[in-house]
Amino acid sequence: MPRLPRPKRPSFRRPRLLRLPRTRKGQRRAVQALMVLCVLALLPATWMYAVTGDRLRTAADAPRTEVAIVFGAGLWDGEPSPYLAHRLDAAAKLYRAGRIEVVLVTGDNSREDYDEPDAMRAYLTARGVPGRRIVSDYAGFDTWDSCVRARKIFGVHEAVLISQGFHIRRALALCQAAGVRSYGIGVDAKHDATWYYGGTREIFAAGKAALDAVFEPDPRFLGPKEPGVTRALAATR
Repeated sequence: MPRLPRPKRPSFRRPRLLRLPRTRKGQRRAVQALMVLCVLALLPATWMYAVTGDRLRTAADAPRTEVAIVFGAGLWDGEPSPYLAHRLDAAAKLYRAGRIEVVLVTGDNSREDYDEPDAMRAYLTARGVPGRRIVSDYAGFDTWDSCVRARKIFGVHEAVLISQGFHIRRALALCQAAGVRSYGIGVDAKHDATWYYGGTREIFAAGKAALDAVFEPDPRFLGPKEPGVTRALAATR
């Protein structure tokens, strides 16, 4: 009876390890290349700190400004996430203190079952901000879009921006690049997994922010001008 051939064992190749240059000259060049990469990676964050250094405030010392912009930060079962709730609480506090007149809530409404601006409006009205003082931007899909739309669609030239500390500098830099003179309030946040994720995400988002500021791309959706902010301000006078 003929013998069956033995099954071949799968061959595993050892992954090639990154080899460092053997010569001092090669090692020096590798270190220099690494340093250049580190500098390039940090440039966007350095730019953000440079252009926003004197623009950060607290809810207690925020300048009196007609408009506050609150950026969306996700919904949980149709309600503002804890991070978004903290932003809205700060806006309601500013309104009750007479430091702002109108709140522009900007967020994602790309699906029928996901509506950040309406959830933000409901949260604010439940905390004493009249509905006629709240204007909704349903196409604030990211920070750059929100800033550009605030300027081009809603006619906002100056605003107080409200977000968490890890995001507020990027919001400030982008809104100023979009033509909105702004101050930022970074609300407190619990240092949980979401906070660490947000802080890490900002390292990479800084690069996109720098590109947005340089090339000034159009938002995902621009659309016609909206008179909501102008009407809300006129109603306060």
